[in-house]
Amino acid sequence: MQNTPNKWFSTWFDTPYYHILYQNRSHHEAEIFIKNLHNHLKLPQNSHILDLACGKGRHSITLNQLGYTVLGTDLSPQSIQAAQLHQNPSLRFQVQDMRVPLPQKFDAVFNLFTSFGYFDYPADDQKVLQSIAKMLKPQGTFVIDYLNPTKAIADLNPHEILEKNGISFEITRELKNNFIQKQIKFEADSQPHQYTEQVRAYTNSDLKTLIVAQGFEVKAVFGSYNLDAFDPENSVRQIIIAQKNQHETV
Repeated sequence: MQNTPNKWFSTWFDTPYYHILYQNRSHHEAEIFIKNLHNHLKLPQNSHILDLACGKGRHSITLNQLGYTVLGTDLSPQSIQAAQLHQNPSLRFQVQDMRVPLPQKFDAVFNLFTSFGYFDYPADDQKVLQSIAKMLKPQGTFVIDYLNPTKAIADLNPHEILEKNGISFEITRELKNNFIQKQIKFEADSQPHQYTEQVRAYTNSDLKTLIVAQGFEVKAVFGSYNLDAFDPENSVRQIIIAQKNQHETV
């Protein structure tokens, strides 16, 4: 099976093989990051937070444990089904395309773990930011956690083979058309599979320009989950905290 390049995120994320390959993602790391954000942002305890592109909900769960009312959304029905096992009256999950705004308003929107920049056309990334602006209350908080392309490209591993659950995943990586692209090939269930992942190599300046254009003011930029200062050459992450301008987006 091979996914269509410009729709890879709607197929690959919803396969069982995606979850096998990435089964070891750290919940502890997510907890540390969310608690650091919690301490920095000091959002009121009654805040309603949207975790946009939440995956299986590891960040949403920690946010909820800290006392917030949280909605997690993701395009993958399989991920949402897994996340819904953790639902409670103040923690909900639903399938949603992040380019399409929800009718409710939130005090904060989090978009974490490089869950942005997937689309072939920058106009779709702009739609995501427009959607976020529409869903935030005036002076609401937006947090985006993205890879630092300068560091990612410098450290790019062009080829590796990972063994997971009896499946041998052959992974190749390259910078192509300003995307960091990953090709994933393997055999499973008696047939060959091939999938593509790609994320646009947005620099910190690129992201800040896109965010400001949608009516946000950038308040802080960090370079790690410990909220260390951002270093354009050496930081693994670029974490931008922005505030929506007071006036509603039309």
